[in-house]
Amino acid sequence: MKATHYRTLILLCNQLEGERVMMRSYRASDARALYEAVEESREHLRPWLPFADETFEEASDWVIRQQAAWLLRENLSLGIWEQSSGHFLGSAGLIPSNWQIGYFGIGYWLRASAEGHGYMSEAVSLLVDYAFSELGAERLEIQCDERNERSAAVARRLGFKREGCRRNDFCASDGSLRNTLIFGLLPTDRS
Repeated sequence: MKATHYRTLILLCNQLEGERVMMRSYRASDARALYEAVEESREHLRPWLPFADETFEEASDWVIRQQAAWLLRENLSLGIWEQSSGHFLGSAGLIPSNWQIGYFGIGYWLRASAEGHGYMSEAVSLLVDYAFSELGAERLEIQCDERNERSAAVARRLGFKREGCRRNDFCASDGSLRNTLIFGLLPTDRS
């Protein structure tokens, strides 16, 4: 599917299912599960994500903002849930950079106790398949802190090519300057 002048009319799939994970758009009732996952993982997430110190009210506000962004097709965030238990694992989503050419970023995070089990690779793989097959993506991009080896490993595992490194492009929560790795994937990279 290529862009339309009326992005809100683009039909989106509200749920993706894999072998072990189910991903779906956020509901207001997800705020508690989100907050608990962040609460469990604060120290683990703090180096990479600015929201690691959020309160329950901030988590609730974030969910509502994600619902609005979904409706406007500005950010397609999905909660990641374990199929067998229904346990909230984290979040992943497509960030439209340019609907007209089908260029999307992919962002993701997992709660600390869910890392190392392949959940994120499965979730991002579902997003990649969906973006290419249903949204007509021509480019997908993952950016991550140069020191975030787990995040970079997901990109590499799924065939993304490292395209560069932006140096000193953002300030971490501790005040230090960080570098960002950029990985890209085109439909032709998958053949």
